[in-house]
Amino acid sequence: MTSSDASPSFRLAYVPGVTPTKWVRIWNERLPDVPLTLIPVPAADACALLRDGGADAGFVRLPVDRTDLAAIPLYTETTVVVVPKDHLVTAVDEVAAEDLAEEIVLHPLDDTLEWESRPGLPANERPATTGDAIELVAAGVGLLVVPQSLARLHHRKDLTYRPVSDAPASRVALSWPQEETTDLVEDFIGIVRGRTVNSTRGRPQAPAQAQAKAKRPEAGGARRKPAAGKTAGKSGGKGARSGSGGPKAARRGKPRRRS
Repeated sequence: MTSSDASPSFRLAYVPGVTPTKWVRIWNERLPDVPLTLIPVPAADACALLRDGGADAGFVRLPVDRTDLAAIPLYTETTVVVVPKDHLVTAVDEVAAEDLAEEIVLHPLDDTLEWESRPGLPANERPATTGDAIELVAAGVGLLVVPQSLARLHHRKDLTYRPVSDAPASRVALSWPQEETTDLVEDFIGIVRGRTVNSTRGRPQAPAQAQAKAKRPEAGGARRKPAAGKTAGKSGGKGARSGSGGPKAARRGKPRRRS
């Protein structure tokens, strides 16, 4: 079987913290004959996966190199600090980076935030992953600043988090190789942007659709011809009224004067 004979499918990559469930459900409703395969990928490897053809599109964290990848920013996440439930930070609703100056703040190798100056004191070693850093927070080794979705992803009953008001934020985008903007990619872009199933934006109209649209009568076009006999009936009625209710008939109806 050649590639042209293969059944269509769509491969969607997503980085930790992104939940594509809603968009996948809409895809399955609109394109039930095109299976969608989800591919989890570390944030640092997502762009390389798209460039290598390992996925048709993917939810990534910005920035991405726009030289060969297209990207549609979707939303910006709140940045939070993950702490033990008995930590002093839990006494407030929000903290600033300077409030963490005396704390050890862990910096995992897969950190997705771009800091100009990291808050807190550095740990002796950098954890390999965010998951490893969460374990160290639970052990009382330090604190961790991450996008809120990652704090939720690695939720533990003995940990909680608070927003960091002046921390850099993480932005999530839909990305794909610019040279591979296929019809299926356009379909998924439409779903993510909230287009209706009947919308044709981003997709060229099929010839049959274009011809059907051209044949539709425009609003305010030619009126339909009246049914046969209607016009004659109207004029005939007028003649009948003038024959039976004309001036002569009115004179015949007048009472005669007595002499």
